[in-house]
This record gives sequence, structure tokens and C-alpha cells, in this order.
Amino acid sequence: MAKMLFGRYGSVNLRTLHPATVVLHIKKDTVTMATNEILREQIFEILKNQLRDNDPPETKITYDRLIKNGFDDFQTRQMIGQCLAVELFEVMKFGKPYNNERYTKNLKALPKEPFE
Repeated sequence: MAKMLFGRYGSVNLRTLHPATVVLHIKKDTVTMATNEILREQIFEILKNQLRDNDPPETKITYDRLIKNGFDDFQTRQMIGQCLAVELFEVMKFGKPYNNERYTKNLKALPKEPFE
């Protein structure tokens, strides 16, 4: 486990928020994180459902765009999973509801890391 400081994602490289990461403890601006394969699989399941149901459609559009740009299936799913992880982080840390506008904005910015 590693402690990381956050200030609107502060010095954290958001790659650490990929689908294998779960927030275990939040205390002021300190977040303790550890790998959690169950969460990773759940995020990939959400992604699979979004692609299957085409909801939101931006997920499939982003998936197709990244594949067309030379990323493989796993890389593409992992990048999209980062956008989902950002949403989960916002819900867990701040108790905010899922923000589809931010999610789709982050999808459109890929392969750049999600910062919103």
C-alpha cells in the first residue's frame, strides 16, 4: 500500500487510478490505495456493458477511435477504465453522483490521461 497526496488529483499520476486500484481510506487530503482485482473486473464488466448497450454511445465511439489509432483491446479498455475509475473516485471521496458529462469529456480526451 502506498499513501498518496491529492489536491484535485495533485501529484498523483492518474495511471495509478487504473481499474486495478481501489481507494481504501480517505483522510483529509491523504488517500491510501491498493490493488484490487475484484474492482478491476467490476470496472471491466461495466465497460463491457457500456459497449454492448452502446450507453453512453461515447464509450463505443472512444473504443473504436483508440483501436483505429493503433491501441490494442486491452490498452483501450484500460484507458477507458481510467475514466470510469475517476468517476468512482469522485463518488467515493466526495460522495458526488456519477457525472456523465465529465466521463464523456475524459473519454474524448483519451489517450491523454483523464484530469477532470
